[in-house]
Amino acid sequence: MINKLIEKIKATNAPIVVGLDPMLSYVPEHVQKKAFAEYGETLEGAAEAIWQFNKAIVDATCDLIPAVKPQVAMYEQFGVPGMAAYEKTVSYCQEKGLVVIGDIKRGDIGSTSEAYAVGHLGHVQVGSRSYAGFHEDFATVNPYLGSDGVKPFIKVCKEEKKGLFILVKTSNPSSGEFQDRLIDGRPLYEWVGEQVAAWGEEHMGDSYSYIGAVVGATYPKMGKVLRSIMPKSYILVPGYGAQGGQGKDLVHFFNEDGLGAIVNSSRGIIAAYKQEKYASFGAENFADASRQAVVDMVTDIRTALENA
Repeated sequence: MINKLIEKIKATNAPIVVGLDPMLSYVPEHVQKKAFAEYGETLEGAAEAIWQFNKAIVDATCDLIPAVKPQVAMYEQFGVPGMAAYEKTVSYCQEKGLVVIGDIKRGDIGSTSEAYAVGHLGHVQVGSRSYAGFHEDFATVNPYLGSDGVKPFIKVCKEEKKGLFILVKTSNPSSGEFQDRLIDGRPLYEWVGEQVAAWGEEHMGDSYSYIGAVVGATYPKMGKVLRSIMPKSYILVPGYGAQGGQGKDLVHFFNEDGLGAIVNSSRGIIAAYKQEKYASFGAENFADASRQAVVDMVTDIRTALENA
């Protein structure tokens, strides 16, 4: 799957991923009204609204981007209907040829971790048949419980030829409370990065590993260090746009081949119509605003890389 992701990045010349993280407050009123007219102000109505919102954005941007990253919590909050909308979103994006990174941030041990891996990336056996539950192409994994929590995911990824992005240095302000703690004179995130690189050596694609890392755009200096520690690991970079990251901050996340990183923007794209810069599109044309936000993001990152 890492090979497919790289092919898509090269084809679109866009090392970005759109985060499909739909809060109901992001969904324009006319979309909500239509969904509520059919299903009422219910969990089913909310799920329908976010599904229609997602579909419109995917239709407007799928020719420009290689991948999407739905954040599962945004769907879980609407219960079973929300998770049905999550699976529908995953399926639709894959039908459109997009790589899907399931932002699930799971981390547990033993059979629990294996069940998470099977549910999101593998096949579950039901009698004589097997089924792919949510069937994302990649998943994000929290390594805090150690190898016991990660190896079941790696096992399923090898079987299914799918990939992982392991949390190494996250973009949130308080990440340093634990991740920056010194262990034998070095920050914890460096030790985690080294382990990600080691896991990755056992599961290589043509030029990059199936085992990647999550490193926030909000910490460019740390990103430079981690790029050298994990030369063959693709880096998923959150924190662009709404969290303050800019193209100029991202240069060192990439390798000299112009590859090695994929940058995420969520509300900066899907809620672009709410920004002053794109207000002229109006809520009725929210998907067109998202498309323009994608174009502007790609230009920003590409310009930064060319001028590096």
